Amino acid sequence: MRPTDVQRLTVAQTVDRYTEMVRAKTSTGALAPSTAEVYARDAVTFAALAGPDRILDDLTGGDVDEVLLRFARKPDGRRAARDGVPPRNDPSQTTSPQGGPVQSAASQARFRRSVSAFFQYALVAGWVQLSPMQAVTLKPKQRGGLRAERRALTTEQAEGLLGAARRLAQDEHAAPPAAGKRSDQRTELRDGLIVLLLAAVGPRVSELTRANAEDFFVNAGTRYWRIFGKGGRTRDVPLPRPVTDLLDAYLRDGRPLLDRGREPKALLLSWRGRRLARGDVQAVIDRVRARVEPGRRRGVTPHGLRHTTATHLLAAATDMDAVRRVLGHSDLSTLGRYRDELPGELEAAMRVHPLLGPVDRP
Repeated sequence: MRPTDVQRLTVAQTVDRYTEMVRAKTSTGALAPSTAEVYARDAVTFAALAGPDRILDDLTGGDVDEVLLRFARKPDGRRAARDGVPPRNDPSQTTSPQGGPVQSAASQARFRRSVSAFFQYALVAGWVQLSPMQAVTLKPKQRGGLRAERRALTTEQAEGLLGAARRLAQDEHAAPPAAGKRSDQRTELRDGLIVLLLAAVGPRVSELTRANAEDFFVNAGTRYWRIFGKGGRTRDVPLPRPVTDLLDAYLRDGRPLLDRGREPKALLLSWRGRRLARGDVQAVIDRVRARVEPGRRRGVTPHGLRHTTATHLLAAATDMDAVRRVLGHSDLSTLGRYRDELPGELEAAMRVHPLLGPVDRP
């Protein structure tokens, strides 16, 4: 028999209350704003997939299984046809019924964690008698048979994107403004800097958009970025010289044009003078990517550039703990999910064998 204190609320009602709760936690520091937004966004998605008018306590493990399957096959807008490159995996496994790429394995795992957190709170709040997550039977391989799509850019693709970013930054001085734009609306230096920071340093997109100009400093002749990361942790990351040069050019010539006095501290500003939002960063990457020659062009997300940074640093035999500190992880084991195989990497490793020394090609 259902306890008398269980509230017969609809999915939409509980999700509304839950999102208010997680967003309120940001004011107390219990949740980072970016984390709260992920929980809230996934809860709203859950409501849409489960049926907003259904009673939450009536949902079963089978209902949640169906929601997970529907989410797995939901088109991923971040990797949609704008990439201009067909998926690497079997099309039957990596495309939705609508024809676009489906959710990655990482996105599915995140969504499942968010739904589980939602039902944990619902149990405490008295919205459900039992959490249906205990009766979920769907295994990861059944969620559409998906594998994580390779996200790291190859050396040629990464060099093409970085080259396009640097050329774009040079256009702010050499080329006239685009049609319909005033000189104080130019963002070429900013866009180039965004791509270089993402690809060379690998910050989380939230860390990039939260950055202030004062977070960059010089110590013993080296320019550092003090990054304020997850869990209140900070890390000081040295910047490569090409990034430093572009940063100086942006602070000297680019940012003053965009500054309207509204955000005196923010590093990255929109042409209206507002702090750049997380959602704007993908559009910046896409604009730069459009300038890459077709043979080296591949769509990538901000997190994909973070993934690229880690993969290439690890492939270059950079100390794993140094890579961990650059990325801002607390545990070395986390690096495993950032490691992609690069073309020719194994062959290069075997040509300089630690036991045989340099080995000539046959």
